[in-house]
Amino acid sequence: MESLTPSSMKVLVVDDEPGIRQILQISLKREGFEVVSVPGCRLAIEALEKSPQPFPVILTDLAMPDGSGFDVLSAAKSRDAASEVILITAHSTVENAILAMRGGAYDFVTKPFQPQEITALVHKALEKQRLVAENQRLRARVGRSDDGLFGRSPAMREVLSLVDRIAPTRTTVLITGESGTGKERVARAIHARSDRSDKPFLVINCGALPEALMESELFGHEKGAFTGAQSRHRGVFRDADGGTVLLDEIGELPPPLQVKLLRVIQDRVVRPVGASQEVQVDVRLLAATNRDIEADVASGAFRQDLYYRLNVIRLVLPPLRERRDDIPLMAERFLKRFAGEMGKDVTGFTADAMRALERYAFPGNVRELENIIERSVALASTRSLGLGDLPAEVSGAASAPAAELLSLPPEGVKLDEVMNEAERRLLVLALERTDGNRTAAARLLGVTFRTFRYRLSKHGLDAEGADDEPASEPGAQ
Repeated sequence: MESLTPSSMKVLVVDDEPGIRQILQISLKREGFEVVSVPGCRLAIEALEKSPQPFPVILTDLAMPDGSGFDVLSAAKSRDAASEVILITAHSTVENAILAMRGGAYDFVTKPFQPQEITALVHKALEKQRLVAENQRLRARVGRSDDGLFGRSPAMREVLSLVDRIAPTRTTVLITGESGTGKERVARAIHARSDRSDKPFLVINCGALPEALMESELFGHEKGAFTGAQSRHRGVFRDADGGTVLLDEIGELPPPLQVKLLRVIQDRVVRPVGASQEVQVDVRLLAATNRDIEADVASGAFRQDLYYRLNVIRLVLPPLRERRDDIPLMAERFLKRFAGEMGKDVTGFTADAMRALERYAFPGNVRELENIIERSVALASTRSLGLGDLPAEVSGAASAPAAELLSLPPEGVKLDEVMNEAERRLLVLALERTDGNRTAAARLLGVTFRTFRYRLSKHGLDAEGADDEPASEPGAQ
């Protein structure tokens, strides 16, 4: 329903009286609408289910020999909540009007009516749809800065730039990266920044369901298609029509379903289990994996033709250890969120705690950082999270040997800052090991007492009243 001009809109007319159908068809076509006309409830529901796109407006009689207009209303809203239904009846009652409004009907019209009255209502219903859709798009744009995707490292800025460029398209995207790097968050951001943001975003984990259920979940099934199929199931692709589907852990998709998925991508159709006909779908497909998908292709575990269809645009998420500049920003955001959710007065981190977070390797990536901050906020007893609030494996990073702290990320480092921090850390470690005895600490570091004291002062670590200064120091400079 991206375009709401009459020439591109379909109206479904449902009435068992041929004369009423003819009058409505003539007046609506005169206004430029495409009209589908059916004589009863059962055919109307079939038309709603089989139509590739939802009907924006449905005009339906209330009392028909094979059912009620309320049945049509319910089917239309199940197909697409944005569809507007106008009920028409020769026997208006307050009770029916109330039921119609509660069911989501746009309006309730009593026979006899003037054709221009109906066409005016159809135009108003479409205008309402346009305004709602525009409001949703504006809200989506406003919410982009809070869609969970952010970062200031060069690696993350490149990811953000690519997301903004590919979001407006309908191109298939393959998102790869280690577990916990935020692949689903990236997929959600692509959807939120697209013109499909007001439509469904559905995720299915290809490794979480057995193969027997996976086909039904993806493509749907007909009633009676297999034992236990007591009702029709639409499936993920039909439920997300007009929106976006993320197939997470795509490398776990069984080979028989890889063939069916290829058909969906190529022809935009699905065939529910037990159905004799294919159904058109309009979805944007995103796929994600932490596997070496190229190795799976080489081994024959993953179809090469499907790989090429998915890998139109490749978005690689770097691990958190390769974008340490993002750690303080992400930690602060997670802290603010969890402190608010838990109602705790926790507002920041001590310098030592933040240094420990920046130095930690984060094998679990962003998901691990999020879990660490949630745990730390839950256990915190002060306004600032300190080393003692962090897990031992993280707080231990603060005292890691200098050789383990040195690394050269792809974006490079500021050498002076790294050297200054290494010097400061060694000064603190020497004081800790000697219980604050500066003479002994200087000896540990192989410098004179005066040099040691100068360096303490340089880093703001010098304390007044120290009584360990030697009376004389041979060779002091």
